[in-house]
Amino acid sequence: METAVLLSGGVDSSLALHLLREEGHALRAFYLKVWLEEELSFLGDCPWEEDLRYARAVCAQVGVPLEVVPLQAEYLERVVEHALAELRAGRTPSPDIHCNRRIKFGAFLDRVGAGFGQVASGHYARTGWRQDAHCLLRAVDPVKDQTYFLSWLDQAQLARVLFPIGQLPKAQVRRLAAQYGLATQDRKDSQGICFLGKIDYRQFVRARLGEKPGPIVDRESGKKLGTHRGLWFHTIGQRHGLGLGGGPWFAVGKDLDTNTLWVAHEAAPENRRRRGFATEAPHWIGAGPAPGPLEVKLRHGPHTTSCTIVPLAEGGLAVDLDTPDPGIAPGQHAVFYQGDECLGGAVIAN
Repeated sequence: METAVLLSGGVDSSLALHLLREEGHALRAFYLKVWLEEELSFLGDCPWEEDLRYARAVCAQVGVPLEVVPLQAEYLERVVEHALAELRAGRTPSPDIHCNRRIKFGAFLDRVGAGFGQVASGHYARTGWRQDAHCLLRAVDPVKDQTYFLSWLDQAQLARVLFPIGQLPKAQVRRLAAQYGLATQDRKDSQGICFLGKIDYRQFVRARLGEKPGPIVDRESGKKLGTHRGLWFHTIGQRHGLGLGGGPWFAVGKDLDTNTLWVAHEAAPENRRRRGFATEAPHWIGAGPAPGPLEVKLRHGPHTTSCTIVPLAEGGLAVDLDTPDPGIAPGQHAVFYQGDECLGGAVIAN
């Protein structure tokens, strides 16, 4: 049975395709079109056509057929609208986590997956088998590791995924792409949310949610320091873009009832660092944590913090951090690890 390969037009998925071809897999490549060009065309151009040209060039080099799968409607419904609802509620959404769960390894598998045994991508992650279940493992490269964004995959999805470059550091991916002469070898890594392309995030939010000015208030003194254009433009822990003098200032809270953005000065770290938080019900990829040390990531990146968790009566978790964090925000995803295994995650409730 053929293996489906998700191509983005970047070097990572291109090398994944080439490596699988060398291993003898029967392959068919797919480019998932999620760019909302009709809804967002007035904001600027998205590079999806350029991405597709690179994907086609690589497929021609490797000798693998490529198909474009339009998933704009599914992406709008399952990812974009959820992100906007979270912003309206004063929360911090994680659209890339939902994109992987609901689109790349969700809607795509629903659409064409029945005809394929496995689905491969250029994600920096690995899979394994532990405690009679499929498991998600960190990539060899801790900086590029993308298990944070894959933490809501389930057993059925993990049973079918392949991550061919998860055991490679990024520098080696670049070297191999150059060695094989892949068309994408010199392309820069993409940044930001996939459906936005090169569009500024604030432009997108303003276009969909508008502006709703309100006060910026120092949490310690209660003094009004300025005016924000809408709580949805700001995230907890944010330092830049507040427009305040005498800083640095950090966003530390939101009050939807009064439309207030709370801030704290760097000189008052006790006002912005938190050691604990509660979550909604967790999603465990397998059986959940085993006895022993536990770590958590509160955002994508190599940094983890040691923590302890206690189940709450209503189904969530109480999480206590060994090291306080200044950027804990409702809606944000906390992703848990034991050793090299990503156990799953939970949405921060408060």
